[in-house]
Amino acid sequence: MPDGTSVNDQSSLSTSSELAVTLGAAEGYPTEFVFTHDSNGRYLSFFWRVPDYDIQPGGIVGSELDGIFRPIALKPYLARIQEVLSTRLAQQFSTQFQYFDQVIALDLIMSPMLLPNQVPTTVMVTGRLHVTMPIRHPSAEVIVPASSAALDKEPELSISADRHHKLLTQIAWNIRRTLDLPTIWQQTVEGLGQVLGVSRCIVCPYKPDEPIVKVAAEYCRGAVCPMVDMEFSTSTDADLQSAIATLKPINIRSKRSEVNSSLADELVTLRSLIVHSMLIITTSYQDQPNGLIVLYQDDQPRRWTEVELEFVQELADQVGTAIAHANLIAASQALADELQRANRTLLQKQRDLEEARRQAEEASRLKSEFLANTSHEVRTPLNGVLGFLKLILDGTVDDPDEQLEFVQYAHQSALHLLSVLDDILDIAKLEAGRLQIELDPVKLSDLLNAAEVYASSKDQVRDGNLSFEIQKPPTDDEIILYGNYQRLVQVMLNLVGNAIKFTHEGGVTVSVEIIKKKISVQEQELPGLVKIRVADTGIGVSLEKQDRLFQSFSQVDGSRTRRYGGTGLGLAISQSLVEAMGGVVNFYSMGEGLGSTVTFTVPLYQEPVMVTTQTTDSLDLLL
Repeated sequence: MPDGTSVNDQSSLSTSSELAVTLGAAEGYPTEFVFTHDSNGRYLSFFWRVPDYDIQPGGIVGSELDGIFRPIALKPYLARIQEVLSTRLAQQFSTQFQYFDQVIALDLIMSPMLLPNQVPTTVMVTGRLHVTMPIRHPSAEVIVPASSAALDKEPELSISADRHHKLLTQIAWNIRRTLDLPTIWQQTVEGLGQVLGVSRCIVCPYKPDEPIVKVAAEYCRGAVCPMVDMEFSTSTDADLQSAIATLKPINIRSKRSEVNSSLADELVTLRSLIVHSMLIITTSYQDQPNGLIVLYQDDQPRRWTEVELEFVQELADQVGTAIAHANLIAASQALADELQRANRTLLQKQRDLEEARRQAEEASRLKSEFLANTSHEVRTPLNGVLGFLKLILDGTVDDPDEQLEFVQYAHQSALHLLSVLDDILDIAKLEAGRLQIELDPVKLSDLLNAAEVYASSKDQVRDGNLSFEIQKPPTDDEIILYGNYQRLVQVMLNLVGNAIKFTHEGGVTVSVEIIKKKISVQEQELPGLVKIRVADTGIGVSLEKQDRLFQSFSQVDGSRTRRYGGTGLGLAISQSLVEAMGGVVNFYSMGEGLGSTVTFTVPLYQEPVMVTTQTTDSLDLLL
């Protein structure tokens, strides 16, 4: 039967299959067979026109995929049928089929057969023999296997062919269907090396502004030293320069002792064999060189025929075009990646600016709130001073005792006003970095006495509504701190005052702990730290609001009608002062209504002698 067509071609082979064969030939894709499957893989039609294989379609139509003409990788092939039917998209791949004792490598296109308003149940498979098939070496009766990577990972094949022009079409088509440069280079050297039966084939990318080329891919026969990544100079090699300048093949025939080419010299250093023949071909695009292909024949003298030179030149032109397109795509992808990175950077900067704007707005809001609260805190004592003084000046109060009482009230209001102004000035100096603190030895007892006197002056403590206790570690001598007395007193009174202000029942406890840990403060070695703890049983602070305590111009309750007065600067100022003296401030609270604890550390100037508790025996206890 002509062209290997089955007896029932007209009935079993669809019009779509015939059209695919015609279009494939017109587009340069040498379609050599067409067959169709149902959803289970059963052959519905079979058309074959490859004369190298005696395949009888009549025995295949109606058979299952695991029959006489079956894919070696059966499960992946069946899965691909289902995927093509479900997605309604064609797939292109390579695989291997077995027909009796023959194994055939195929390049396939599997397409769904679509009918109007119907779910596809049939696939059409068109294709040809695999591109990189093995060939018979011209100088020896041995089969050189191909190194093809099939999609389904089938084993390699050994098939002979002597069709240079067809192989040129097949290799070129295989190269053009990928944009991956390493793949293009490897397919080029393998295709040329196998078709021409050379000892070695290498390819080197070339750029006019770079005098050094590097071997990017290699094909070789036998156990030889690899040349991949080896570098050669194009500026010192006349043969390479000639090939690049003329874009024509350069044929070199020489023995080892007569080889002057630097490229050949590099090969000689790797092998002890004689270089009989070398062919240099330049790949190009629009007359611009972009690669070098070098063929070696080491085992025998070789004269390149006109057909071989034509074959090599045509393939080099195809490779040059493929390299140019791949470089263009790679450059476009690199540009796209760079634009994507720039967009990400821009988006991040936009987010940072948005966060900075939000923080600026929050800072502006906090300062506005602070100014409103501070104006209230300033006006209240100022109005007290002015009011009591006006009553005295107007002669409203005649009783001397009452006048004295009014003067005392005015004095207390003035002191409160001074405290508010001091806080404002301190925070301004701290933010401007103009507050300088001189450190000197300070007695801990002086600091604790100031706190006790201050606490005793508060009504809650004086009236007995709150307890106030100081706990010190037992020592035989004085505990000496290293800090600024005035600022330490300011911090202590601030923390004690806050604890008393926000505690309605229970009490406030000040405790001291000595931490023996050598530290350095202002280039001075000190023996340790003193941790001072101010704990209360007051209102506490919720966990989500605690991060605002040490922020300038921020208060846990920022409303003007809040129950407790103050500027909200106390903890922020205390933290800055303690840190300036080499210590740290920490705040602890389990939540609202659970009390609070504030600790701060101060450098220890000299280590005190601790009182040791002597153990008495049972006899002493009896006495």
